Amino acid sequence: MGKPTGFLEIERVKDSYEPVAQRLKHYREFVPALDDAAAKLQGARCMDCGIPFCNNGCPVNNVIPDFNDLVYQQDWQNALTVLHSTNNFPEFTGRVCPAPCEAACTLGINADPVGIKSIERAIIDKAWENGWVMPQPAKVKTGKKVAIVGSGPAGLAAAQQLARVGHSVTVFEKNDAAGGLLRYGIPDFKLEAEVIDRRLEQMQFEGIAFKTNTVIGSADIPKGIVNDAKTVVTPAELEAAFDAVILAGGAEVPRDLPVPGRELKGVHFALELLIAQNKQNVGGAANPINAKDKHVVVIGGGDTGSDCVGTSNRHGAASVTQLELMPMPPEQENKSIVWPYWPVKLRTSSSHEEGVERDFAVQTQEFVGENGVLKAVKLVRLDWVDGKPTPVAGSEFELKADLVFLAMGFTNPVASLLDSFGVEKDARGNAKATTDGVGCYQTSVDKVFAAGDVRRGQSLVVWAIREGRQAAREVDAFLMGSSTLPR
Repeated sequence: MGKPTGFLEIERVKDSYEPVAQRLKHYREFVPALDDAAAKLQGARCMDCGIPFCNNGCPVNNVIPDFNDLVYQQDWQNALTVLHSTNNFPEFTGRVCPAPCEAACTLGINADPVGIKSIERAIIDKAWENGWVMPQPAKVKTGKKVAIVGSGPAGLAAAQQLARVGHSVTVFEKNDAAGGLLRYGIPDFKLEAEVIDRRLEQMQFEGIAFKTNTVIGSADIPKGIVNDAKTVVTPAELEAAFDAVILAGGAEVPRDLPVPGRELKGVHFALELLIAQNKQNVGGAANPINAKDKHVVVIGGGDTGSDCVGTSNRHGAASVTQLELMPMPPEQENKSIVWPYWPVKLRTSSSHEEGVERDFAVQTQEFVGENGVLKAVKLVRLDWVDGKPTPVAGSEFELKADLVFLAMGFTNPVASLLDSFGVEKDARGNAKATTDGVGCYQTSVDKVFAAGDVRRGQSLVVWAIREGRQAAREVDAFLMGSSTLPR
């Protein structure tokens, strides 16, 4: 490493944030990338640890020590080459990935880990600023055509890989713009639409066609899922026009909470708030859900719940409370037990820091209303013993609530998509396709592959990119007999 004693001499370089009072006035990103000097210090902390567990902690297997060292040496263009060799979209992961690589950092055993995520973002942001991210169209076309259903991170990664080896790729998206979860599931204050659009422009120059407002299979989409489709294309039409199809539509069906009062006005799925807000931010219709001066309850303690907290506070909510069914996790994990794996511990996001009351081990019993309008939430405290919850007698209480957002995760892909292709499903309702042995990512239907959340269930952006890249290699081998794409 360029600085063998750096980890002993330099503290972790922490991200800076725009003050809360300022960032609550807008929906733009508020975490600036590291400047050259700070990135150099961050990279200097990377140890010559012998076995870089961070590489395996990262789902796309980023070659982390190499680009850390290159940033320390201020060799930014070679750092970009190393980063892009494993990750098509580091500007996405550098903003929204929870960084399992940092949980696996050897330095993290007894100190703050290297800020790998901030280095990754610094590399790619500098690359875009300097015009180093250029289209890479294939020099020779294969004559093969591939359809990709869904333009989230899995679909985009697969599309770019396949286009670069010469296949003609068309991406189908039911919404009015490409990006999937990246565009409509993540608030702009974490990932601005402009960051997505510049990558899509590069992909178009590489020959990838995007067909938006187009749904595959059926226009019958469950409540809570955005659908701007004006055109319906049948699986038979796709299979006739293309040599291979990749299903990358994600796991979009939100987990519901069927308790009394669920039908009351004011109870919404989380994405009903988040999608409408992102559309408003780019000049679309005003968000029909407005939390200004209202008491908001968010049910679900994960990232989507945190996004509802941040959005509600930007609306000017009177109060925001976030509830979690599970008990409160420890503030500090026992590293001797969990390292280098992802630890269960209390995580406080930037949205939480903007204002929220958090409560754990509580269960929703009923939504209480008046004249069909939500007024309160009835709750009970839980006692967790051996992993099983028991309501605590006499612990019932109510929270005032004008709006409730259900942010309890997603259960499975839209069934009509898989059913229309006749794809076999696993026990959880996902497309059944293995990632081992012969026929990786192939479904039970000839020529049809599946990748990302549609196959593995709700997961991370970085896992979707990994699956898209791997599925692209399998499709290339299926079409050509072998593949030069990395796995």
